[in-house]
Amino acid sequence: MTDRQKPLGSGFGARTTACEVLTGLDLSGKRAIVTGGHSGLGLETTKALASAGATVIVASRDPASAEKATSEIGGVSVEKLDLSDLASVQSFADRILAAGSHIDTLINNAGLMACPETRVGPGWEAQFAINHLGHFALTNRLWPALRGGARVVSVSSAGHHNSPIRWDDMQFEQGYDKWLAYGQSKTANVLFAVHLDTLGRESGIRAFSLHPGKIFTPLQRHLSQAEMIAAGWLATDGSPADPTFKTPEQGAATAVWAATSPQLANLGGLYCEDCDVAACAEAINEPFSGVRSYATDPGEAERLWRHSAELVAGFTPPAGATAE
Repeated sequence: MTDRQKPLGSGFGARTTACEVLTGLDLSGKRAIVTGGHSGLGLETTKALASAGATVIVASRDPASAEKATSEIGGVSVEKLDLSDLASVQSFADRILAAGSHIDTLINNAGLMACPETRVGPGWEAQFAINHLGHFALTNRLWPALRGGARVVSVSSAGHHNSPIRWDDMQFEQGYDKWLAYGQSKTANVLFAVHLDTLGRESGIRAFSLHPGKIFTPLQRHLSQAEMIAAGWLATDGSPADPTFKTPEQGAATAVWAATSPQLANLGGLYCEDCDVAACAEAINEPFSGVRSYATDPGEAERLWRHSAELVAGFTPPAGATAE
């Protein structure tokens, strides 16, 4: 798998915006779901897709806020979805399936970063549960609506460099570290795309994951100003200090590119960054650049898939879905 991680020379880059990658593309008649599509990068993703003619369903745990944020964007509707609650995931997916419409794009965008230790469901660590397991269950449940031609895009992060899957203590029962937990959940996003693409390609479903870049959004809600100053993100007066940070419009670009670009036709299972396929991290040897080999290992991807299916076993996908 990792030898397929070679940049295409897309012509885009770190400063490309979501609308720019859609230049010349007409998404009229296409339907997209964006989880967390009303805030931060998700909102910019929703705006860009809608501006190109797509019908967008914003999946949000706070529908009132989502309605307010998207009220002036044409072609957008809002549905309730709480990724920490598998009953909510099932209810959302069943409503989508009942509508009988094909879904062309599913962007698994919503997420949590570096939160205090939190447990959801049967005691799952919250970042792994929300960033990975909720989207795993959602995608499986939506399988009938995706079959026949769709892209599933998972917003991962360069944070995956912080941790592989911790098979010996996946739920951090032996001591919690918020950055290791975030890193593991983002590695899970990459591995999910790898195995989803393997399972889905015969049904016309292709999958990608990506690093959007560093962007100031509500994702940093659990970080103190002191932490961001120490990381070099902010100056001591609280102003931005890292010139590599992107705008939200630039940060949404790689997800939109992965979801729509003709350059990715007949490809899948790849990790992207800066609107291109990313290189292997071990080959370029630059901090937090490229994708780690443990995140694209097909054996690890299949193992995580099977384990995830066991964890959500009480959540039964419809016949024909991919959970094993």
